[in-house]
Amino acid sequence: MHVHHLLEKNSIANTFVAQLRNVNIQTDRLRFRRNIERLGEILGYELSKNLSFENVEIDTPLGKANVPLQKEELVICSILRAGLPLHTGLLNYFDAADNSFISAYRHHPNNDEEFEILVEYLASPSLEGKTLILADPMLATGRSFVNVLQALEQMGKPKQIHLVSVIAAKEGIEYLQSFCPENSHLWVATIDEKLDEKGYIVPGLGDAGDLCFGSKKQH
Repeated sequence: MHVHHLLEKNSIANTFVAQLRNVNIQTDRLRFRRNIERLGEILGYELSKNLSFENVEIDTPLGKANVPLQKEELVICSILRAGLPLHTGLLNYFDAADNSFISAYRHHPNNDEEFEILVEYLASPSLEGKTLILADPMLATGRSFVNVLQALEQMGKPKQIHLVSVIAAKEGIEYLQSFCPENSHLWVATIDEKLDEKGYIVPGLGDAGDLCFGSKKQH
């Protein structure tokens, strides 16, 4: 798996990540969602450089022009619910893409720190021979991405897989490396050092889903 780390080079993306992390700013849900959406747009732009293009002749008011246009069939899949703003950012740029939605959440069967990832909802077109872009803002343990990819296998085998995230933990990236095909790609804004005992990214930003949409009842 090829890892593309956006903040290895300084850019305006630093500002959006900083505001997502900042406890004095992240409580503004509208800004929080918009910053994730902005990062989805930036990551989508970077991702587009690795897609296939073909020359297409178009008519202009004064003649004809040959323009290389992206030719792959794309499917954007977001992991509910935190993945929705990231999905929107990607869709803003890949507006002709098909869309897929899947749920994945942490279930604590013994009401302790141990958890399993449950996948309960899936709405998706066929992925056979297409390019899959799978979006989730937080890549912590990596288990959500793996469980979702396994659940999506019933929809066909994609030609290529791109994973898109805002913040990733090194441990989660290593876990994905052992599962994902060699020709797959991870596009991530920034990478944090570790997970805490509950499996949350440190320093991270907290619970992205709650910060986007409000707290939820635990089950």
